Amino acid sequence: MTTGIVVALPEELRTLSKLPGYSLGQKIVKGSYAFVGQKIVVACSGAGPQNAHSAAELLVAEGGVTRLISWGCAAALNETLTPGDLILADEVIDANNQIIVIQSEWRNHAEHYLSQHTKVHKGRLVESEKIVSSSENKKLIQASTNGVILDMESVAVARVARHHNLPFLAIRAIADPVSMDLPKAIEFALNDAGEVIMGKLLRHLACHPAELPELVKMGIYFSAAKKTLELVARHLPSVLKFDDTSNQ
Repeated sequence: MTTGIVVALPEELRTLSKLPGYSLGQKIVKGSYAFVGQKIVVACSGAGPQNAHSAAELLVAEGGVTRLISWGCAAALNETLTPGDLILADEVIDANNQIIVIQSEWRNHAEHYLSQHTKVHKGRLVESEKIVSSSENKKLIQASTNGVILDMESVAVARVARHHNLPFLAIRAIADPVSMDLPKAIEFALNDAGEVIMGKLLRHLACHPAELPELVKMGIYFSAAKKTLELVARHLPSVLKFDDTSNQ
């Protein structure tokens, strides 16, 4: 089977470099894809559900993938989850409260195998069409959806997988806890591809220096999430060895 991995942000993409046998002959920019190993193809979508949908469709149409993974960081909605925690969602819910259940032998295999190397959490992943920056809004979303994590891309990839009758996994690591308000500098400095533009970040901090401590804390949390993704990347070949022809 050929596995397609949709990644939103360049920093998340770099965690896949820990994949054994990782080989990249070209830079993967937003809207493009490349094979990074035997029967593993990665697309960099940029942030947001529409970008993720387009990237997943590209992997199916041109990359010839037969299963899909949504890979990257997520926001916690559950107070028990902390930065660096790993979640394999067992269902996702979109912005219209439509639920897609993720149950397959492949997912069960992934959870069983990865739990030998780190604690694996499961639960409902909630779709957001934009960045949810405040702790208050994250708590409101949890109360209305019973979700445990939130991201902008996984549900879109899950929809494409369901449409094409392909197995699907959402592999996510917590970056920001539910109690954290994201620094406004992050929102200000992100471009459409999900990259932080350093000049914009520094200009914002020059005008709002009080945000610096929270920005440093966010960097520490994001590093914890990336460390977990790197760990999973090292063990990804064993997750992908499982041949699951069941549908999602």
